[in-house]
Amino acid sequence: MARPQRGNDALGRRGPGKGRRHKIVHVFTEGKVTEPRYLDILKTHGVPKDPDHKVEWHVANEEDRGSHRKPLDLVALAVRLKRETAREDRRNKVAERFRTEVWCVFDRDDHDGIETAMKQAREGGVRVAYSHPCFEVWRLAHHKVVSGTFAGVCSLATERLPFRRDPQDAADIKVVLPHQILDRYETARKNALLMNAQHGDHVSWIHRDPYTDVHVFVEEGLGLSGYVSEP
Repeated sequence: MARPQRGNDALGRRGPGKGRRHKIVHVFTEGKVTEPRYLDILKTHGVPKDPDHKVEWHVANEEDRGSHRKPLDLVALAVRLKRETAREDRRNKVAERFRTEVWCVFDRDDHDGIETAMKQAREGGVRVAYSHPCFEVWRLAHHKVVSGTFAGVCSLATERLPFRRDPQDAADIKVVLPHQILDRYETARKNALLMNAQHGDHVSWIHRDPYTDVHVFVEEGLGLSGYVSEP
């Protein structure tokens, strides 16, 4: 695995030092299109949970065109960055609530090593937003209750997206468009909780089909309470 670059590059911008009054979040995404586009929309339309507690986030691996986007690779890069930023935060005496967080957003898909990736992330202080079989389950939850199983096949979730037949949306179904998600966060969160309740804590990550905890990332990572048409 190639070592991540440093500076204002693929691993992103470093936050200011002493006196920093906001939290910085570095996000490593498995997807090159869907998740980054979703995050772009949230930057414009997200509603902060606490307007006085700013969160600055960016996609840390946006320049990676695909060579290190599997869960184990993402976690390895994220853990390394977490170690570096934690050291910087300590050196600069950054208050605990403003300390840098590092998140990975990845799916079950057909990847090997999901359980190992989860364990390494946990041990390395990296948070994970996980969907099974893929991020499309979270997109689907914005529109309807997600029931049954997808047998680990992402295309089955994509086929259930209610907007997939619209010419504008179907042009590139991987691209998240604002009208697909805005003003629907509470619905998505409620449907995700219902979906996840099917699985006990004893169920392994690879068997939680369907599942998504992107709502936890939105609230705890990005510090948002939702996203609306006119924030």
